[in-house]
Amino acid sequence: MPKVFRIDIILFNYAYHFTCNLHVKSNGEKMKVYLDNNATTMLDPEVYEAMKPFFMEMYGNPNSLHQYGSETHPALRIAMNNLYEGLNAKDEDDIIVTSCATESINWVLKGIYYDYILPGKKKRIITSEVEHPAVISTCKFLEKLGAKITYLPVNSDGVVEVQSLKDAIDDDVALVSVMCANNETGMIFPIKELAAVAHEHGALFHSDGVQAVGKIPVDVQELDVDFLNFSAHKFHGPKGIGGLFIKDSRPLTSLFHGGEQMGGRRSGTLDVAGIVGMGKALKLAVEHFDEEKNVRILRDKLEDALLKIPDIFIVGKKDQRVPNTILASIKGIEGEAMLWDLNKHGIAASTGSACASEDLESNPVMEAIGAEADLAHTALRLSLSRFTTKEEIDYTIDVINTAVKRLREISSTYSYAPKGHKSGL
Repeated sequence: MPKVFRIDIILFNYAYHFTCNLHVKSNGEKMKVYLDNNATTMLDPEVYEAMKPFFMEMYGNPNSLHQYGSETHPALRIAMNNLYEGLNAKDEDDIIVTSCATESINWVLKGIYYDYILPGKKKRIITSEVEHPAVISTCKFLEKLGAKITYLPVNSDGVVEVQSLKDAIDDDVALVSVMCANNETGMIFPIKELAAVAHEHGALFHSDGVQAVGKIPVDVQELDVDFLNFSAHKFHGPKGIGGLFIKDSRPLTSLFHGGEQMGGRRSGTLDVAGIVGMGKALKLAVEHFDEEKNVRILRDKLEDALLKIPDIFIVGKKDQRVPNTILASIKGIEGEAMLWDLNKHGIAASTGSACASEDLESNPVMEAIGAEADLAHTALRLSLSRFTTKEEIDYTIDVINTAVKRLREISSTYSYAPKGHKSGL
């Protein structure tokens, strides 16, 4: 059976069980729990309200000279100011609106190839083994064009160590590209220190900030990065819109050519509603940073409960991760099987990056940190948001405990503890 049809059948079955097996709350509503916020987030209601006028009232093209275009300008200025303030960018810097992080990443990597590697000024790009598929796939494409790519290993916590970059870099490197925080583990990388090493060797530094922006403070001046991309839908903004920070408006060959939008750097009619929504979402995210303490409390509550299960492995120390993320491996249980059980009970989770979710191979991050082969197939990612509630976490804990017991009873790879063992499993 073709892979695409097999995936469609799986999704159909998920949907069927999802509608037939939902838990009922005390108020009669069916329980639904969304714990896949590293894949995407719900739109903040305040963001939705801010966007609404630009669909049917102020819908003009902002580049038009008439009033329909010009009346959008005040809202665009406010939105862009919110982006600059949210990242602590200077007036001399550029923040270019793009369609998503994937576009921004492609622009940086391919722009560096055209500007530095193709003319022979530099030879290499350095990245890590655990980057998002948007980075890895683009680097693989550039390798076919003759670029040399060095993939840095990670330590047992899934983080690139500064010494690893020092050992790999030389003056032939055009760009170092390392993420701010990993999309699967939530581990925070030492970006400031890595950027300093890159600059010592005359290389530029790019960071994929998608899983950090809106969750933890990201100060582009403090980090001293040359490029940093972000995506609105990861911090309760709309889908289909993102941005690229470019330090000191550095020249970079454009990915798109056409009109003069974004100062001629990124052609295409501006998505006014999307820009307004992204600006509002980042402003709200920054204002709600104090609430991330509550997210961390709920994440830790869930994690502590998981750690009571025998033979479970969680990647990374709590205090070195963004406050919302857990990547766990439960020995003897395939990640997809656990997702099936969770989904039957209305809980949305994942086995890793949503951009690679149709690939049922073992989790690449688990492989990169040296996890045993059986654990690499058992990854479960749980990611919360500021809208996650204690009731939802309590319910999730109960469902996971029941699912682990059921799935291990039918597992061909897990040997159970004797009856009467204090775990109860």
